[in-house]
Amino acid sequence: MRPYHRLPRPDRLSLRWKIAALAAATACLVAVAVAVLVHLWTASDIRGRAQMRAFNGVYAAMETYRRTGTLVDGAELDPAELPLALNRPADGDRHTAYDGHVDDNVGPSVWGAQRVGGPGSPVLAVQVSMNTELHELRRLDASMAVASLVSLAAAVPLAAYGAGLLGRRLRRVSETAGRISAGDLDARTGPTKGGDEVADIAATVDLMADSLGRRLRTERQFTADVAHELRTPVGGLLAATDLLPAGETEDLVRGRVRDLRALVEDLLEISRLDAGAEQPVRAHVPLGEVVREAVARTGFDASVTLTDSAGTAAGGTVGPETVETDPRRLERIVGNLVVNAHRHGAAPVEVTVAGRTVVVRDHGPGFPADLLREGPRRFHTGAAERGSGHGLGLTIALGQARVLGAELRLDNAPDGGAVAALRLPSP
Repeated sequence: MRPYHRLPRPDRLSLRWKIAALAAATACLVAVAVAVLVHLWTASDIRGRAQMRAFNGVYAAMETYRRTGTLVDGAELDPAELPLALNRPADGDRHTAYDGHVDDNVGPSVWGAQRVGGPGSPVLAVQVSMNTELHELRRLDASMAVASLVSLAAAVPLAAYGAGLLGRRLRRVSETAGRISAGDLDARTGPTKGGDEVADIAATVDLMADSLGRRLRTERQFTADVAHELRTPVGGLLAATDLLPAGETEDLVRGRVRDLRALVEDLLEISRLDAGAEQPVRAHVPLGEVVREAVARTGFDASVTLTDSAGTAAGGTVGPETVETDPRRLERIVGNLVVNAHRHGAAPVEVTVAGRTVVVRDHGPGFPADLLREGPRRFHTGAAERGSGHGLGLTIALGQARVLGAELRLDNAPDGGAVAALRLPSP
């Protein structure tokens, strides 16, 4: 099982703050829309009431002027400030007009005017100031702004808190899916609070893990059963080859039967690794000696270089590093790497032991890009130039490395060739 690590996303903006920002933007838009509507409606109402006051003022002033010949307070005949729209009206009806002119004494106002007699007679006008009402409108605007800021200050923390709850639930589902993709088929999100879409996603992920686990367990059991059933007939077939007469045919058959037996053993080993049934038997062993023995057992030619932890060559002597590990599994890993380098790479194959790290390098075409990206796959050897085989060597090496708690990295050298580096855990 590959260890699960959440991928770093330095440029990622948390869903919590996205929702909080959306809530803040929505609150701002609502506040601005309400403030504008209230301002426009209030300003229109102020202007309408001022026009009505000017209209009624002209009516009252005109009645008084016609009865007594005198002007009431606020009424004037032919004032110089009268707007052009009311200057010398052609009919005798009452009219009103808005005057946005602002001076030291009077602000925006509404004029009402009516001719006192026939054509050519003076125009009686009344001016109604809107200063008081407009001052109240400005106070209303300020109150709306303060209320909007208070609402915004209250809405953002609430939205951030609610989004945080949602984000934690989604993060839990994401971590479960990541663990499943890394190979932990027992990972489950479990029941989540709320009957919303997040709960549906969590339940779906758990159902997917259940189905995937059942299928993988079925496949693993099938592989183990097939390999176990083949073990006996393959062993009998290998014994039967001893009865063949010596010659080219006998050598060919014996070689094919041995390959078949090795494949069966590899399948059994993989099934045990998949089932988690493998447990290391640890002992303190000299790393250099174990590597030398593993390389010698392969029967392939490979140079072994021992260095200390500082990288100084130790010549042909045993390196100073003694490790606590399972020597049988360590030999299996190193042997598979060396065999893989010879079968799929090219000579010379170099094995270097430095500190607690074992590096196996060949000088062939290197690992294919999909293998480096996705990891080794069973019965898949990558590019054609990497040679033929059943592709189980690297898979077994990775599985045994996990059992030992070691790290196995696959890479390509800058000057060509595949590089496999096994780093044993620190004590």
